[in-house]
Amino acid sequence: MNRIALIITGLVLLPSFACADQQVRAAWYGNELRGHRTASGETFNPDALTAAHKSLPFGTCLVVGNPKTGKTVAVRVNDRGPFVSGLTLDLSSGAARAIGMRSTASVTMRRC
Repeated sequence: MNRIALIITGLVLLPSFACADQQVRAAWYGNELRGHRTASGETFNPDALTAAHKSLPFGTCLVVGNPKTGKTVAVRVNDRGPFVSGLTLDLSSGAARAIGMRSTASVTMRRC
């Protein structure tokens, strides 16, 4: 039996927003989930600078910006979601507050 082995080393595939800002829709969540477990197993703290994303690995660092205020914040992905059509990120209330986001909004997102 012939076997063909293909070994690729040093190949890293990054999402298209790895280096450039990507415009996305985001919402935030807070005290209603304080103390609940996130998908990563952490206890949710709404004051922490964290976010939920559907597919990025837990621990991924993102810089999220509010174009209306010019403020940015670095967040860490520790949960899954949002599970609402048209949204890409759910920010903790602490992260939303840091960029002056009061409701669902368009934000910029890139890896740290």
